[in-house]
Amino acid sequence: MRYFYPAILGFIIYISCANNSGNSSLSTEESIKKALKNQELQEKWDNKENRDALLEAIRKCNDEGLLPEDYNYSELMKYEDAIILTPDQNEAYHKLLTVSAIKFISHIKNGKINPNEIYKDWEYTPKPIVNDSIFEIILTKSKIDSLIEASKPKHIVYKNLKKALFTLNTLPEDNFDTIKPKAKEKLFLGLKNSNTIAEIKERLRFWNDLQPSDTLANTAFDENLKKGIISFQKRHGLEQDGKIGPGTLKALNFSKENRKQQIIANLERWRWFPEDLGTNFLAVNLPAFQLKVVENNDTIQTFRVVIGQTKRKTPVLSSKVDNIVFNPTWTVPPTIIREDLIPDATKSRSYFYKNRIKIFNYKNEPISVGKWKPKDALNYKYVQDPGYNNSLGVVKINFNNKHLVYMHDTNHRELFVNNYRALSSGCVRIQEPLPLAVFLLKDKLKKIYVKEEISQKGKNQPPKYKRKLVEVPVYSMAEIDTIVKEEKTKAVKVSQNFNIHFLYFTAWYDGIFNFRHDVYNYDPELYLRLSNQFAGNVVSSAGMIDK
Repeated sequence: MRYFYPAILGFIIYISCANNSGNSSLSTEESIKKALKNQELQEKWDNKENRDALLEAIRKCNDEGLLPEDYNYSELMKYEDAIILTPDQNEAYHKLLTVSAIKFISHIKNGKINPNEIYKDWEYTPKPIVNDSIFEIILTKSKIDSLIEASKPKHIVYKNLKKALFTLNTLPEDNFDTIKPKAKEKLFLGLKNSNTIAEIKERLRFWNDLQPSDTLANTAFDENLKKGIISFQKRHGLEQDGKIGPGTLKALNFSKENRKQQIIANLERWRWFPEDLGTNFLAVNLPAFQLKVVENNDTIQTFRVVIGQTKRKTPVLSSKVDNIVFNPTWTVPPTIIREDLIPDATKSRSYFYKNRIKIFNYKNEPISVGKWKPKDALNYKYVQDPGYNNSLGVVKINFNNKHLVYMHDTNHRELFVNNYRALSSGCVRIQEPLPLAVFLLKDKLKKIYVKEEISQKGKNQPPKYKRKLVEVPVYSMAEIDTIVKEEKTKAVKVSQNFNIHFLYFTAWYDGIFNFRHDVYNYDPELYLRLSNQFAGNVVSSAGMIDK
């Protein structure tokens, strides 16, 4: 019998998400409005077990990076603590419980903020929340606590971020002043008697990158300090050179409160991401400049990537890998036509020859460079020939999305050595795209005969062979190299079921705190909105908020 209710609840939640497209598309406000009309649902709040479960979940919602007062916690407790309620008060209490419950369940499942309302480059589809009739059944079974738990994201990154928030709250307060080296002071191995060294060591000890036994009285930049700095740099995705450059210094000056706000912002974003990323997928974490290949839920490959500049941000999206194009042509997008091509080609028509770009009119007829005029530039299509130096390199990976972005090789392969790689026009460039193409096409096989030696009993016998039919990949690296050398465009459908996710998270926890530079400056505004402090349309500061 003890297995009955969880099984029923799982069925209920499944039905509520899948059986009624009208209900599943309701907004939080519409769901609340409908639930308030359900008198049978309101009566279920007479059960104290339901009320206690909801009140306890709201009380503890700080653990999720949410605020109890967003769900009327103080007002609810006044009702709950009242010795006697009039019929009107009891009705008001039940309605407030309904409003608070649906709002909380919606926020824990989909996030408090709708990214579609604040970002133009974020693809977001809200996950369906439980409808009023199913909610009534759940209250009848006194299983609201199970519903709340089932509504929380199941991603391991989300769960670990909650651990990070808890761990951070156990740390002592850090009342450190901002580290400001003296003018022209260079911080490097061998430096002695610097007050700045003591300040740096304080921060490193606080974050456990330096042992507490490393006394602050030692103000020399020694090997232990260098190791501590390298540990700190590794956790922050910085160049691990053991030197105090601007990036390391900026990260050192982030306070405990800054990092807490950053974790809370990331918890919210994980509520926006798809509930199920899939068992096989490509995941690009934009602030980490990194692509992970996940197969059967295991990360099997990692690639360095270049993402969009701050003025041409790479969108956050989820899709499915569709096809791979070898030796792609490149059609210059409108933004680059306006901001790059027109100014450069106006200065010198040689721009088209140097970049191997051909001009076509609306009939797809070629136009000579001599006839090109800046005033008519937006009426033309511009196409770059395929080849190793094509802007897309030798391979492009396509997937359906409304932003017209894709992943590709590049003709600027030198950029991958940079630690900061927000340098593209919005698409994601991959450092080693050909091995990735081999992997995505590995299921395409052909049968060939190979020679196999036959073992013989006698010694000194001449070898004998037999032909054996075996399956081998159609698109081996050798075959792809041959295709690339031909410089002819070839598209291949990807038949493997591989999702693709462009994600944005600047903090994670794997037993140690990991943070990344908020390259698109999303964290400050999001935290202000989550904490009900946002009072404008622009957040100018690149850092978080110091309380």
